[in-house]
Amino acid sequence: MKEKTIDYILRSTWIAVTKMYNEEANKKGSSMATGFALLSIDPDSGTPSTALGPKMGVESTSLSRTLKTMETKGLITRERNPNDGRSVLIHLTEFGEEMRGFSKYVVLSFNEAIKDNISEEDLNTFIKVTDKINELISEKMIFINNKQS
Repeated sequence: MKEKTIDYILRSTWIAVTKMYNEEANKKGSSMATGFALLSIDPDSGTPSTALGPKMGVESTSLSRTLKTMETKGLITRERNPNDGRSVLIHLTEFGEEMRGFSKYVVLSFNEAIKDNISEEDLNTFIKVTDKINELISEKMIFINNKQS
């Protein structure tokens, strides 16, 4: 059997996690993207729409579709930012707060299941490895000596 590449392992694991989250969210007529947005919105003071994309690490076009769906479903409202008239604050509705609670429960349940089934040492090693991968990517250290160019 061929050795799996690191990117394959990361991608297939993330696809499995995404599928799992979407299956849980679908039970409430939602999606992982909506749940992630709900968790990224400040439940007390709202979140500027311009800050939400970078906070979530998503492109503005994807975020716009998600926010439109959330607004249609009555999860959020958009209000003019009193501190900056050019900006819009995203606020959770009562239903949005309820669904945020569900999303938080799902994420914390996943974390607990992982912690219950993986040793603290292995989990710490996993975190160190993924932190290092992110560091190598952000510092553009992956293709510095690319001999294929």
